[in-house]
Amino acid sequence: MREETPGASGVEPQRLGPVSRPVADDAMGPMVAGAAYGMLFLLGIVLGVVGGFQHSWYVGGVPVAALAWLVVLFAVPYGMGRLMGGKAGALVPALGWFASSFLLAAKQRAGDLVIAGDTSGFWYLYGGVVVLAVAVIVTRSSGSWLLRSYGRA
Repeated sequence: MREETPGASGVEPQRLGPVSRPVADDAMGPMVAGAAYGMLFLLGIVLGVVGGFQHSWYVGGVPVAALAWLVVLFAVPYGMGRLMGGKAGALVPALGWFASSFLLAAKQRAGDLVIAGDTSGFWYLYGGVVVLAVAVIVTRSSGSWLLRSYGRA
């Protein structure tokens, strides 16, 4: 048996058109994206709950845990925005963090607060708002979905 290379016999191999994906993959795209954004929202809620209970560690009067949480609150949404390819990937976990953190900072009927109005609480809440806004702003976007031309040349 002899192996021939394409084009060796003088006949060019036939080129096929672009390979189309199965229809089922196209139908699953929005569901997978929705599930991914739902998980990002839950990730933001988890960050808010864990951070709400663990932000008040001090070392010599410095709220080191609150400052460390600011680094985490920048890194996670920024990384998720980069992985998802747009600002929405950064915004969704930020919204989850906002929802859970500000509920934990609200005064309950019994008068209890999880995030108190002390130095670490202020750094965690207000600093968190700032770093989350910066993370969303500096995340590069692949373009607006409103301005894309689907199927047009």
